[in-house]
Amino acid sequence: MKITIVYDNTSFKENLTADWGFSCVIETDKRKILFDTGGSGKILLKNLASLNFDPLSIDDIIISHPDFDHIGGLATFLLLNKTATIHIPISFRGIRYPNEVKYYDEPTKIYNNIFLSGELDKKEQSLAIKTGKGLILIIGCGHPGVEKIMDSVSKFGNIYAIVGGLHDFKEFKILKDIEKICPIHCTKYKEKIKSLYPKKYIEGGVGKVIEF
Repeated sequence: MKITIVYDNTSFKENLTADWGFSCVIETDKRKILFDTGGSGKILLKNLASLNFDPLSIDDIIISHPDFDHIGGLATFLLLNKTATIHIPISFRGIRYPNEVKYYDEPTKIYNNIFLSGELDKKEQSLAIKTGKGLILIIGCGHPGVEKIMDSVSKFGNIYAIVGGLHDFKEFKILKDIEKICPIHCTKYKEKIKSLYPKKYIEGGVGKVIEF
């Protein structure tokens, strides 16, 4: 599988636009998934085009939580893509587009080897994808707590890598058994994580491609 960061506070490539928010495209052998949509539809579409992603090629849209920096580009994207299935937390309402919308309040297998934590503590859901190395966990902001998110998907397999925003997370010891970590967006203690786990650390930014 491959993860391409298309929206982040920093840019990995000079020709791409950085902005407060998060979005990534996840490519598996069966699905192409847009996880969150950043804060601006204009910036999201610009970065997608620069990275050669056709919005119409997206099969699924997964929203972690309805904060502006994660859903700001959703309406603009849905004006183009009217067929992608939208997977959202149970408490998120108000999507008025023809796309099929599915709601989650508990850990759920949505496709073969693809799982959602469901909404945790009425705050957020995360995505886990099973690979030959273990689960790749994609987190929007980590509001329910990284350990709680990890526990919620642990029944689907062992976590190999974490990619995403970790907010104020500082329970660094729980990362000791994680093989790869790419903390981006709202992660407050990136440098601390990098100093503790330099061999596991992956630098993020718009345009970064991570393959597992």
